[in-house]
Amino acid sequence: MSGESETYEPLPWERPTAASLAQPHIVLAWSLDEPDRVGECIAVDGPRALGRGAALADDPAPRATPQRMRPGHNQPMPPIGNARIGRIQLLLAPVGSERISVTSLGRALVRINGAPLEQAAIARAGDVIEIHNAATYLVTLRPKRLPALRNGAFPDFEFGGADPFGMIGESEAAWRLRDALQLASTTDRHVLLLGDSGTGKELAARAIHGLSGRRDRSLVCRNAATLPEGIVDAELFGNMRGYPSSGMPERPGLFGEADGGTLFLDEIGELSERMQAHLLRVLDAGGEYQRLGESKPRRSSFRLIAATNRASDALKHDLLARFTHRVELPTLSERRDDLALPVAAQLRRIASAHPALANRFFERRTGQVAEPRLAPHVIARLLRHELQHNVRELERLLWLAIGSAPADYIGLTPALEAELDDAEQAVAQPAPEIDRLTLLRALSEHDRSPTRMAQALGLKNRYVLIRLLKKHGLSASEPNPGGDA
Repeated sequence: MSGESETYEPLPWERPTAASLAQPHIVLAWSLDEPDRVGECIAVDGPRALGRGAALADDPAPRATPQRMRPGHNQPMPPIGNARIGRIQLLLAPVGSERISVTSLGRALVRINGAPLEQAAIARAGDVIEIHNAATYLVTLRPKRLPALRNGAFPDFEFGGADPFGMIGESEAAWRLRDALQLASTTDRHVLLLGDSGTGKELAARAIHGLSGRRDRSLVCRNAATLPEGIVDAELFGNMRGYPSSGMPERPGLFGEADGGTLFLDEIGELSERMQAHLLRVLDAGGEYQRLGESKPRRSSFRLIAATNRASDALKHDLLARFTHRVELPTLSERRDDLALPVAAQLRRIASAHPALANRFFERRTGQVAEPRLAPHVIARLLRHELQHNVRELERLLWLAIGSAPADYIGLTPALEAELDDAEQAVAQPAPEIDRLTLLRALSEHDRSPTRMAQALGLKNRYVLIRLLKKHGLSASEPNPGGDA
């Protein structure tokens, strides 16, 4: 042996594809005049002039083309029509593979992460570009084209709106999640959903059920933490009348109710180890169980979707082994691209339930409630805030903004400002240098869990890890058999 390191051609699953390699984009997070265009993005793959209207002869660079990205397809959109944006507002250009230069050419004040842009600056993924009183953009890394869904077509729905199961999002992470749920729906194997509080685990469960062959049968939902102490067995497995005490009504049990359909058991990690052990037999093939007080076993043809906000290893190992499919739900901080979409959805729900608030804070078009009067600066600050409790925290902050609003618009009040931190340093600092082989090992060693991987690699948070994975064409959400993460 010469002692020199050998070189070899990477195998297919070691080669990132063109579709999976991330490049800088800016995503429209809010537009005062065009709120229906939130979620559209612009690829900064060369010098691009951002401004209102069609291209001009004296443009300093080719016009930025907004597009709506869906898996396998980019739909070009009309030019920006926001009258508050100048004919030539910004000049954008890539700087390396993860940063862009931003030059202000219009009259409107431009801020990056809240700091006024005097002339030009460098922006990174996670940075917020705000055109004063006009629009807010988020710098992000995306592939040139979102990979096509591998597990079947997803039901169609309006861009930026809720899908048929109530999930909202157009980001790469949102579509990876839908693809993973589609895969889980194609089998009858039990599923474990892993995600922080407020990430939408029940919506994910409804999507799996609604996409599956059981969609026409019952979906039984229960939070394990609410099962009454002392009669957990009766709640789960059922009991005959008068057992274990006289006067006890007959119960079919959750497994009996879900026969032929799906049982969603939220917060399964709240069950004691003793109760977790009681689930093992019914989760095996055949679904055999016994009602309390009965000697003859029953069978239930159910499919269990369980959820927990704990780490998967918090469950008993033999219970965990029963879950063939495990899907980790991303936090809102991991898909900031989507943040304004649930903001708009939450505000619409508030308007629907409270007509007085709708009259005060919403525009009307042809007699119908239209877009909220929402200052772009609110979205800019929310994008820089680290949401600890996801949708639940977002809803609380919106109610705070509404409750402290001095006029007929939702703005950045002192009360709201006091609740917001500044996540700029958490999301915008350059990611550490970690090579692709180290990331591949971490994916294998930590069961593709972003939380555990980030901790093991010494990263500040999961968002930094997601950026590193994108840089190398990898994903924590699903296997990477062809490099097309």
